[in-house]
Amino acid sequence: MKLALLVAYFATLVAIGFWCRRKAASVDGFVLGGRTVGPWLTAFAFGTSYFSAVVFVGYAGQFGWRYGVSATWAGLGNAVIGSLLAWAVLGRRTRIMTQHLDSATMPDFFAKRFGSPSLKLAASAIVFVFLIPYTASLYNGLSRLFAMAFPGFDYAWCIVLMAILTAVYVIAGGYLATAINDFIQGVVMLFGISAVIAAVVSSRGGLAAAMDGLARVPGPELVPGAGPTPGVFASFLGPDPLNLLFVVILTSLGTWGLPQMVQKFYAIRNEGAIKKGTLISTLFAFVVAGGCYFLGGFGRLFASEIGVTETGAPAGGFDAVVPKMLESAISPDGPLMALVVVLVLSASMSTLSSLVMTSSSTLTLDFVDGTLVRNMSQRAKVLCIRVLLVVFIAISAALALVQYKSTNPIAFIAQMMGVSWGAMAGSFLAPFLYALYSRRVTPASVWVCFVFAVGLTVANVFWWKPVVPGLGVLNPIHAGSIAMIAGLVIVPVVSLFTPRPRRELVDGAFACYDKMAIVRQSTALGDGAESK
Repeated sequence: MKLALLVAYFATLVAIGFWCRRKAASVDGFVLGGRTVGPWLTAFAFGTSYFSAVVFVGYAGQFGWRYGVSATWAGLGNAVIGSLLAWAVLGRRTRIMTQHLDSATMPDFFAKRFGSPSLKLAASAIVFVFLIPYTASLYNGLSRLFAMAFPGFDYAWCIVLMAILTAVYVIAGGYLATAINDFIQGVVMLFGISAVIAAVVSSRGGLAAAMDGLARVPGPELVPGAGPTPGVFASFLGPDPLNLLFVVILTSLGTWGLPQMVQKFYAIRNEGAIKKGTLISTLFAFVVAGGCYFLGGFGRLFASEIGVTETGAPAGGFDAVVPKMLESAISPDGPLMALVVVLVLSASMSTLSSLVMTSSSTLTLDFVDGTLVRNMSQRAKVLCIRVLLVVFIAISAALALVQYKSTNPIAFIAQMMGVSWGAMAGSFLAPFLYALYSRRVTPASVWVCFVFAVGLTVANVFWWKPVVPGLGVLNPIHAGSIAMIAGLVIVPVVSLFTPRPRRELVDGAFACYDKMAIVRQSTALGDGAESK
């Protein structure tokens, strides 16, 4: 049954890719779907790009083990901050200004908004450097689940198959094919995570019994010398609310500055679609992200199956937590295990397609065109994007294979995946947000934000790991969160002391908000004069 379901799933993805091929002939059609994508497709594309197998397997297991059911706050933060507020604050203005500036990528937006081609090159470099290892890490969450679901099957073939199929439907149909497939994958994720939670909780006697069992797990000493704290893993804020807050900030606020997330707003159809998409995206995040972290919170109930080291960590690492939970709660030959395999594949392939689309379009439109090749035609640009899609997918698959086959796995890849969110969101969040709303933002402030975010996060990965009271050793989660929050201060402060951009440039960018538009009465109220 598992194999039959996978074959049907893959055939559907490929068929949709070729069906959308006729709408992917131009750059605007291939990269943005002609800016006519509706609310359901956009909302699901946003959500499935947001939540990958890294969240389902890695983060849910890691943070659930550390914080218990209080890890659910990360999922709720993803829904409220990462989805609801992101759509409300960025959605409409992003759609209007990027179309006005004829911008298809975030680096191109910075170049046209600030009149600085060098900003475009710098932003392109940041995207290129930090998206590739993130892309490679998407394969890692699948390895343990495939070993469990298909005993004896060489996971290397799964990496190759996933890479080829993703390449086929993205290259054939572009963004529209990705968005339609994301919708299908999103439906799988919604039903899959709900079914998995029900199965796991039922295997421990139901929700009340599972919560009672979790409350009996001894927690860390919150007060030195007081002994283990009972009930802390089933409590409202868990054993370490301060570090949990940093997790919420990184995984929620980060979407505001990630190119692969913000780019979804470029393609949405109209005002009504933005309003509907906001609600759909928020509900999707509430179920999927909230469900993943809630599921991971029960990981310690499976400690006997997982094994615990002397330091209190899971014996097989945090990536082993969720697979062991599923192995204990679900029959390996049952239909639910087939759904789990498709669920994790959906989460990985949807995010992979979004990342490689962002990488290839950014490199083509912001670096190759105008820097290496002058006056590229529409056909040449689309061809270049397709070729680079193959290159990026091949590189990510190769890195994943090296990681899988190596007797000494490359820790660098895992480290760079963690730092990629902080580096990109820390670099782009504040400049992009302020550029949509403020005329006073200066190119110099954007440069300072880029340098600070990349410098802080990279330094933390390689050598700078100070011990902070109340937090412990500064890690990539702390560094990324600090970079994002600091950027919100850096940009306006530096803008006060650096030369303003040219007035005509700023006025031209903000002219898009002053255009008159005729709308339906149901969309906007009039001034009331006609009713007097």
